[in-house]
Amino acid sequence: MFDIMLPFYGRMDHAHDAIRSIVAQTDPDWRLVVIDDAYPDDSLGAWIAELGDDRIEFMRNTENAGISATFQRCIDLARAEYVVIMGCDDIMLPGYLAHMRSMIAGDPTAAFYHAGTEIIDADGKVVRTIVDTAKAYYRPRVKKQTAIGGETLATSLLRGAWTNFPAIVWRRDVIAPFGFDQRFITIQDVELMMNILVGGGHLSLDETLVFQYRRHASSVSSFRAVDGSRFVEEAAYFAHTAQRMTELGWRRAARAARVHFSSRMNAALKVPTSILHRDMAATRTLLSYAFR
Repeated sequence: MFDIMLPFYGRMDHAHDAIRSIVAQTDPDWRLVVIDDAYPDDSLGAWIAELGDDRIEFMRNTENAGISATFQRCIDLARAEYVVIMGCDDIMLPGYLAHMRSMIAGDPTAAFYHAGTEIIDADGKVVRTIVDTAKAYYRPRVKKQTAIGGETLATSLLRGAWTNFPAIVWRRDVIAPFGFDQRFITIQDVELMMNILVGGGHLSLDETLVFQYRRHASSVSSFRAVDGSRFVEEAAYFAHTAQRMTELGWRRAARAARVHFSSRMNAALKVPTSILHRDMAATRTLLSYAFR
């Protein structure tokens, strides 16, 4: 039923917690594939072998391929009807897969499924950051499982990318033809969702809390935000997407892409940190993007 693909490059203790949370699922119908992207500490494979769970497969890249290429490999290696591409530092609550199975039963035609999440820090403490407060503002309010697609969802995502990518269940037959755009590193999930929406697919959304998404300073997205490179990527992405939405006649979505207010405000929030680190190049990049 479920393939859980877990690219690994990060803290070993976080990876252990992530894998334990999968093993602890009340729904046993899953396969876990861990892809070690040549992390310098090569002990994860031995630790997994000690678990003695034949539902877990481990492979290690001979050299670091990078996050986008590894995400694409996750899709290429998936075999099950439904796929989760989980972060190596996130946590599935015990009923995650069981709940996602019920969501699939409730809307079997959806292309992807998203339930409720909460944010944890590096130590596993539940937190609420300014970024997550802003994302919650843009997330559609639903009282029960709800189907959302087309320009409505595209506009919502372009105003504030509120989804937690590792918490999503994807239909493999829908995402396999698209894959991940290798031009992008931190926004490739939004591009994948846009491709699905343009192709007529929709999201099934509900609020049941089943997943913990870890936000911390050493993550790829956080690091690239502070040095400004994330926003160089996002500027290119929003320009490309604004043109695409205009050509489709999705005027509200095109305007959201052109303005990308929440993305620019996120850049502005990173300026004090770049100044503290005396990184003037990053500061200039952040200010230029925020107030463009």
